[in-house]
Amino acid sequence: MRVDVAVLGAGIVGVSTALHLQARGMDVALLDRGPPGEGASFGNAGLIERSSVIPTAFPRQAAALARYALNRVPSVRYDLAYLLWNAPVLARYWHHSSRANLRLAIAAMLPLIEASVDEHDALIAQAGAGDLVRSDGWIGIWRTPKTFAAIAEAVHRLDRFNLSYSVLDAAQLARVEPTIRVGPGGAAGGIHWHDPRTVTDPGALVKRYADLFARRGGRLARGDAESLRQAHGRWSVAAGDARIEARHAVIALGAGASRLARRFGRSVPMLMKRGYHRHYLVDDAMPSHAVADQEQGFVMSPMARGLRLTTGVEFALADAPPDARQLRAAEAAAAQLLPLGDPVEATPWLGVRPCPPDMRPVIGPAPGADGLWFNFGHAHHGLTVGPATGRLLAEMLAGEQPFADPAPYRADRF
Repeated sequence: MRVDVAVLGAGIVGVSTALHLQARGMDVALLDRGPPGEGASFGNAGLIERSSVIPTAFPRQAAALARYALNRVPSVRYDLAYLLWNAPVLARYWHHSSRANLRLAIAAMLPLIEASVDEHDALIAQAGAGDLVRSDGWIGIWRTPKTFAAIAEAVHRLDRFNLSYSVLDAAQLARVEPTIRVGPGGAAGGIHWHDPRTVTDPGALVKRYADLFARRGGRLARGDAESLRQAHGRWSVAAGDARIEARHAVIALGAGASRLARRFGRSVPMLMKRGYHRHYLVDDAMPSHAVADQEQGFVMSPMARGLRLTTGVEFALADAPPDARQLRAAEAAAAQLLPLGDPVEATPWLGVRPCPPDMRPVIGPAPGADGLWFNFGHAHHGLTVGPATGRLLAEMLAGEQPFADPAPYRADRF
């Protein structure tokens, strides 16, 4: 199979990249070991997060570090051996989380965040996926009155990002989201972010995008990206008993991307942040919005299969055995806010978020490997900015003027 471009990875980033390349008249093959929309594209909280203008930085406050050190909260858990083994990358993450460096990360990510909803809206309309997406935003809640008061006082500092939001005291929160318990032991108040979209089945959304790609003549293939080779000026990858040959190859593999990039001479430091989710039957207690507990660090999202409870961050090897303690802690905390029913799945889902230490993805040509391109390392924002980074990569590959400055995402910055 001879094509112009082979895109490796059929998650939200790879599918979006394939669609944008296809829209520029290129013959594109999209390859993955499994069906489109699996992995982290399947297991996230379902937020197209226009309001997340501040990247997830390494905490620097002594109180926060002491709290996380106990390894008991749903927001962050860690395997000490993993942290020690990955200490150099963790040190870089700490460095890039300083106030000055965080400002650089905010500026780098802002064009992608600002484009996120528009890029998704265009694909949603083309793919006929409007039934999977809601436009009523999400709500972040705080339990401690003092903490919420400080947040409510400071949120106006984000007005420069042109965000639409409402500050909700306990009584207003109870009217907007009556399923959430307010008062002692519950929520003290919240912020309703109006700009984001929420998705009732993220995996199904990516499959709709992949179906659109196939309807437009794109080639879906099963194969192993580890078989990627370069020979005679072309890139070749195995697809079952056949091979795909392409002038260009795009690595958009998520957690496996940095390992494959290393084979072609480019070492990209990466932290693996694992996360869990499970669905619950909550009957009449289903919230009408996605609700994020900002102090405990989990999200409750109304989904097609029930209420999806998504945990925070677990620092561990990507292939380490699951550890149920973080999800159990999130279940206990969530049960203080609404009655959790029986779990839908016998086994919780576990996925991996690949996170560069400077909190921005790797997008652009692979140095020293002609025709090889990178689009990976989206951390917590894969579903949000996947279509935007797909557009940026396609514009660069096609030789067009990119809609955003690609310099902050170049692969040789490490």
